Amino acid sequence: MTEPAVRTAPTFELTPAERAEIRDLLDTAFEGDFADEDWEHALGGVHALIRDADGLLIAHGAVVQRRVLHADRSYRAGYVEGVAVRADRRREGLGHLVMAALEHVIDAAHDFGALSASDAGAALYAARGWQIWPGRLTALGPEGPHPLPEEEGSTYVRPAAGRPLPGPAHPLAFDWRNGDLM
Repeated sequence: MTEPAVRTAPTFELTPAERAEIRDLLDTAFEGDFADEDWEHALGGVHALIRDADGLLIAHGAVVQRRVLHADRSYRAGYVEGVAVRADRRREGLGHLVMAALEHVIDAAHDFGALSASDAGAALYAARGWQIWPGRLTALGPEGPHPLPEEEGSTYVRPAAGRPLPGPAHPLAFDWRNGDLM
């Protein structure tokens, strides 16, 4: 069997029909638990898309840039969003193909990668070498740092090629956004 091709494209190159198709896949894959804010978070970066032989979208993921403060430095983090595989095509390695494409983007354009994993997705990320961030997490809110203890233990990081990860002695402070902060 031939490995399906992965297409990568920045959001601005996606047609309105493609964006609608991605949103439909995500709504279905997350069983209705994919809010408008979640969709907004997946836009503005680079998407990885896999289609079946009939042209139907069967897998998707995106990586967007987020600013992360750590100690006295600002980092360009490649934040992974909207990773999903159509239910009848799971366990075929499509998630690995999507992640490989997104990791390539992270290696080429970011200081490190980060994502918030669901229980269902955690095994995929761990198998690819992503590791749980062992330190504290915050978001830089309108009124200052906002601790995120509920995200600790489910936020994964991965160094970009040839770059070290920030050390866990200081928290990762992510930029603020509407909806889920991580």
